[in-house]
Amino acid sequence: MAISLEDIKKLRDMTGAGMSDCKKALEAAGGDIEQAVDHLRKLGQKLSLKRADRDAKEGVCIALNSHNRNHGIVIRISCETDFVSKNESFIAFAQSIADAALQAKAADKEAVMACLLPSGGTVADAILEQTAAIGEKIEISEYGIIVTEAGQGQVIPYIHMGNRSAVIVGLNLEGPELVEPGKDVAMQVAAMKPVSVSKDDVPADIIERELEVAKEQTRAEGKPEDMVEKIAQGRLNKFFKENTLLAQEFVKDGSKSVADHLKSYHKDLTVTRFVHVANG
Repeated sequence: MAISLEDIKKLRDMTGAGMSDCKKALEAAGGDIEQAVDHLRKLGQKLSLKRADRDAKEGVCIALNSHNRNHGIVIRISCETDFVSKNESFIAFAQSIADAALQAKAADKEAVMACLLPSGGTVADAILEQTAAIGEKIEISEYGIIVTEAGQGQVIPYIHMGNRSAVIVGLNLEGPELVEPGKDVAMQVAAMKPVSVSKDDVPADIIERELEVAKEQTRAEGKPEDMVEKIAQGRLNKFFKENTLLAQEFVKDGSKSVADHLKSYHKDLTVTRFVHVANG
């Protein structure tokens, strides 16, 4: 049967797929728009399976918080090429997923995939359609959420380097006057990539690895064995200072730590948690 240009354009608007793919989908579906959409989704599934082992190192990173700042999410929608990650329609696509995740307070990546979009379909459906349209591996590669109870803190978002990375930071205190230091800390996380909020939060396996490296370095320098443990502990403390958020030098003023910067706004202000996602 003859497929009208109007129907092809309609399907393209609905799915974002190329004109030729829309024409083929409509022909395969006998002109039925809904069946053609399903055909494109199946094509997306096939492409996803085919490209499962491909690297999706590029993408769009988005951080958002609710109007009352009581919860926030951070997400990375990944793709294979820089060209796609900078495309306005792909950024808008990623933004729609982030908005849906924020509204639903999605707990994890699986919950995000089940979120409904304004189009009526799920995020999972939309990703299949985008995969069919773009021909690249697309996935939710990273996701995080911070939720605070009313009166017990707030969440501040930050997007770095044109959606190359994004951060959400949880503060223990509320108030619009604390948004600025929260943003400062989120920028610090993006720039300095701390491993945890404080040394008390550093995973045990990281501590063990860093301590072992410090011991080997100390031995390689020819230090006496009875001094190795003490010197290694000193190096571990240096690691904590350089790699835990509150102990780091504040990037905007190296004369003070991040913890000191926060206390300059309120004596009890601190960070409860952060989540950082980035391309690469």
